[in-house]
Amino acid sequence: MSKRETYEQKTEELLLPLVEQHGFELVDVEYVKEGGNWYLRAYIDKPGGITVDDCELVSRALSDRLDEKDFIEDSYILEVSSPGLGRPLRKDKDFARSIGEEVEVKTFKAVNHQKEFTGILREYDKDKIIIEMENQETMEFARADIALVRLAFDF
Repeated sequence: MSKRETYEQKTEELLLPLVEQHGFELVDVEYVKEGGNWYLRAYIDKPGGITVDDCELVSRALSDRLDEKDFIEDSYILEVSSPGLGRPLRKDKDFARSIGEEVEVKTFKAVNHQKEFTGILREYDKDKIIIEMENQETMEFARADIALVRLAFDF
């Protein structure tokens, strides 16, 4: 397991009880380097959406726990936020929650001369997802070929 994966997993273990205690859902944890800085990001949600106060509450509690455990060697910036409207689907629980919802799929390589598709998420498993396009045609994508899947949103 890489350093990044270890930090993400340990942070999830610290964060889950804090999040569940307040009736929130832990959507994702990521440890990434951007512009020379390391970021430890936690994405939380709840029915009706997360507020700034919710993020602050979790951030303060998580920061205290991270200081206690002190397992991250690098200096980093802690961010706790909502996953946002264009929330990526990464884990099986994300796909399960989104069955019947409209999603955007972006592939690494072109399929039928395009790399972006929008449709209703109909099925998923560990290897593939199936969406139903506007014309009722279904398309199957290998998960290994997918760069991004996220909930679609219209303005």
